[in-house]
Amino acid sequence: MRVLILSCNTGEGHNAAGRAMVEQIEREGSQAVMLDMMSLAGERTSKIVGGTYVKIAKDFPRIFGGVYRLGMMISSDKRKSPVYYANALMAKRLKNYLERERFDAILTPHLYPAETLTHLKRQGIDLPPVVAIGTDYTCIPFWEETECDRYVIPHRDLADEYVKRGVPREKIAPLGIPVSGSFSISGNREEERRRRKLPESAPLYLVMSGSMGFGKLQVFVHLLARQLTDGEQIIVICGNNKKLRSVLQRQFLDNPSVHILGFTSHVAEYMDLSDVIFTKPGGLTSTEAAVKKIPIIHTRPIPGCETENLRFFEKRGMSFASSSMSEQIAMGKKLAEDAGLKEKMRKAQGEQMNPDAARQIYELLLSLTQCGRL
Repeated sequence: MRVLILSCNTGEGHNAAGRAMVEQIEREGSQAVMLDMMSLAGERTSKIVGGTYVKIAKDFPRIFGGVYRLGMMISSDKRKSPVYYANALMAKRLKNYLERERFDAILTPHLYPAETLTHLKRQGIDLPPVVAIGTDYTCIPFWEETECDRYVIPHRDLADEYVKRGVPREKIAPLGIPVSGSFSISGNREEERRRRKLPESAPLYLVMSGSMGFGKLQVFVHLLARQLTDGEQIIVICGNNKKLRSVLQRQFLDNPSVHILGFTSHVAEYMDLSDVIFTKPGGLTSTEAAVKKIPIIHTRPIPGCETENLRFFEKRGMSFASSSMSEQIAMGKKLAEDAGLKEKMRKAQGEQMNPDAARQIYELLLSLTQCGRL
């Protein structure tokens, strides 16, 4: 089976889900090709689309939240949105690509390619089975105007919300968000800490900035560092934000308890080392942490789907959230020190998350290609 995974560079979560599926598909002996759909119009277009989206979300969160609310208001299965028509502009390029490169199935962890594929279907273009993956714990606007063969949603409790928005119930597969297999494997905590020259027993706090930022991260890390006691450590992962990494490295140059990292492909290992993670409520990072069963403190969300992610996790006991940095830090320290409280959150995460989502999505693809769309 040869699978095309179509994503878009508007935040790293969609790409992380795509890469998790590439990993699973190749493990099963099939072939996967992952593509940023916007790159078909050139790398410049890809950077403009992705960069504009991320900049608005990061630098103008209130505007981003307002646009999201407007999308929810105009979202309808009775008509097509401006988002649909914008993505329809990519139809010819995608059609040409699909004619050159033959695939048995198409998987998309992003709305934009689903819109383009829907437009191609409406033009009468014959496509292989198309499976969409929702990467937030809510039904975001405009999924209902797409025509995919299946919609993989993050959790069974979201099915009614998707149906209410206009997605046919028979097309919904509540399999979860796919994550890399590394998040399902428990590492040797003590051995890894010794190897990295970290205290073997003192609490260690992991701070993830995310691809779209983490509010006033410098202030947060400063406040957390001031409260470190008895060998406690902080690891900050800045991802691709080189400017943030440089600023934090200068800020904590003389503090051996604060470790500043840039991009790393070893996030799962750092979660193994840590007692608590502080992260904004992005769908992918939250899922990875919950599959890894590390207690989560959710920081202030970017208004929109992250607000819903936060509510979903907190309601089910999988995270703690507060808009107050001091409360976030206080609860993080309490979780690190209280074994019972920590185990309660881990138990909730284990009950709610599906670490086997990637394999089950692969099996869904296989069944669709072998038996038709049904």
